[in-house]
Amino acid sequence: MKKFLTTILAVLLAAPSFAQLNSGGFSIDGNSVYYGVRLGANFASIGGDDFVSSLGGDELGTKVGLNLAGIIGLRLSDNTPLFLESGLYYTERGAKDGSNKVSLTYLEIPLLIKYGIQATDDIAVLPFIGPYFSLGIAGKTKFPEVDSDGKIHTASQGSYHNFNRSDMGIKFGCGAEYNKLYLELGYQFGLANIADFHLPSGEDASCHGNALFLNFGVNF
Repeated sequence: MKKFLTTILAVLLAAPSFAQLNSGGFSIDGNSVYYGVRLGANFASIGGDDFVSSLGGDELGTKVGLNLAGIIGLRLSDNTPLFLESGLYYTERGAKDGSNKVSLTYLEIPLLIKYGIQATDDIAVLPFIGPYFSLGIAGKTKFPEVDSDGKIHTASQGSYHNFNRSDMGIKFGCGAEYNKLYLELGYQFGLANIADFHLPSGEDASCHGNALFLNFGVNF
C-alpha cells in the first residue's frame, strides 16, 4: 500500500512537466473522454439522534480518512459543456471523539454531473452533483467500557459490527482545473441507514454517514 501511494504521489508531482497549458484533460469546446487519478482526504462524521443516544448521549465528531481513486469522464452534449464522471474510489469514513471511534472503509462509485465553465484561458471551473453508491470492505468500532471496579477497558469489534455494508447518498461540490492539475472541494451526505443495531428501547436505530472531502489529482 505504501509503495502504491508513493507511485501516485510521484505521478501527481510530475504532472506539470508533461502537461499542456490548457483547461485540462477535457475540452470545453469539443467532444472528449478524459481519465484521471485522485488523492485526498475525508473529514467524516456519522449523523443521527439514534446513533448519539445509543452511545449514552456522547456525540462522535470528525474522523479524517483517505480518498484514492481512478476516474473517467464523458462529455454528454455537443453544444453544452456537460460531463458525466464516474470511477472507483477507495474511501475511509466513520467518526471519532476521544476514545470512541468508528472506522468504515468503502469502495465507492459516484455518478457525477459536471458543468464546465471556462474561467480563463488556462482555468476551468466545474461544479458537480450526483449520487454515490458504496460497499463496505472493512470496518471497526471501538468504545471504552467501565467495569464494576471503575476501571476503563476498550471494547473493540472488527468487521462491520453494528453497521451495514451498503451505503448511498448525494455528493456535490466544485472543482477547478489548471494545466491538467485538478482540485476539488465537496460534501457528501448519506441517504441510506447504515445502522445495524437496536436502541435501548428495542427499536431499530437509524444513522447516516457524512463527509467533507478535499481531493487533488490529474486529468489526462
